[in-house]
Amino acid sequence: MKKIVSLGSVFALLFCVSDAFAVSAGTVSASDLGRGVSITTTTTKNGRGYQGLANAYSQNQRNTYYMVTQPDVDTACREKIYNCLADYCGDVTVIPGQRSGRCQYATESELYNYALLCLQKDTSILLPQYNTVATGTGGLNTAARLCPPYVQQEVMSYLSMANMADQLSKSHSDLCLQRRQELEAAMACYSVALAYGNETTSMLTTQLTDACGAGVPGGSAEMVTRFANAGNVGANIWGWAEKIINLDLNQKGEDWQTAVNAVLASYTNRMNLACGDDLQLNTVSTTTSGSSQPTTLQTVTALATGVAFPSATPNVENPYESWDFYMEIQSLSELNDYNTAYQVVQAALSNPTTTQNAFLTSSQMDNMQTAYIRGTKVFIIRDSSRCFIIPVATMTTQESSLLAQLFANCVSK
Repeated sequence: MKKIVSLGSVFALLFCVSDAFAVSAGTVSASDLGRGVSITTTTTKNGRGYQGLANAYSQNQRNTYYMVTQPDVDTACREKIYNCLADYCGDVTVIPGQRSGRCQYATESELYNYALLCLQKDTSILLPQYNTVATGTGGLNTAARLCPPYVQQEVMSYLSMANMADQLSKSHSDLCLQRRQELEAAMACYSVALAYGNETTSMLTTQLTDACGAGVPGGSAEMVTRFANAGNVGANIWGWAEKIINLDLNQKGEDWQTAVNAVLASYTNRMNLACGDDLQLNTVSTTTSGSSQPTTLQTVTALATGVAFPSATPNVENPYESWDFYMEIQSLSELNDYNTAYQVVQAALSNPTTTQNAFLTSSQMDNMQTAYIRGTKVFIIRDSSRCFIIPVATMTTQESSLLAQLFANCVSK
């Protein structure tokens, strides 16, 4: 009996404790700080949890992508303009035969006009990272509106790349290699012609054949003939008279060194045209040391007539006798035509060297004025793709011929 009463008391106690806990749980809220618990839930109006944070992250990723791929207007326009020029001319690549494409002789104005026409039709959104919608063809965020100011800069960059690709193509072409071998053979013949110039014709021809004949790489029978006959090209009547009086018909005329120099210059120019180079060789001076002394013909004439024969070239000391008659200058800006180049050279020679000039530096102007005082007769002024021949004094026939051979690709008036 006692065991039953005790078991009933235990069940009653457990029932009372359970009710007490139930009442306490119902009287305290979930956010009551007295319980040490604070629960805050962030929800959007759609009730999808952290959707707002996810949208912000997605927008940030999109902005980061656009900032990396198209960071500014200049980069985006450069790609647009380059695509226009590449469609018109073909992409600038070093491929054999590429320099024979449509734009091999294209002018700057032609490419500039085409790029503007190409951009005029491009009304696509230029920078997608900005939420500016193009309204019709006059939108604010289109290539047609933002890119025209960059056309001039990109056309010059394109021409520079095309020029470099053209030079690489030329320097690796088969024709260039042939012309280089030809010039090496011509230089060998040039040395032989100077060394054996006054020997017999057969002796000179034999030596030239061994140096640059048909069996030598780059040599030919035509080259041997040109160097062998160079001594008789341009010889004046006094030179022939000297040969007859001295009974030495193998002796070269007065102009034989000039003629030999011209033959070598012609082969140098052929190589420059084929390879796109600007090689210049230092040749032997054409001035003779004994020009002021009486020749054999003059001596014979003086003995026959009893009258001294006057010297044709007075002996005047000139410290700058060997100064080059031409000088090359590199312009800082583009020269549009021959008149512009002429005005730049005249201004450099007449204005003080401290005068501001968009084409030449003060050092260049000072060098030009010094060269003009010392006997320079012509200036070769170049820009990135062209050169102009600007004479400032009267040249001799020999100087004009040599200049025409060395700078055949330059513009002259």
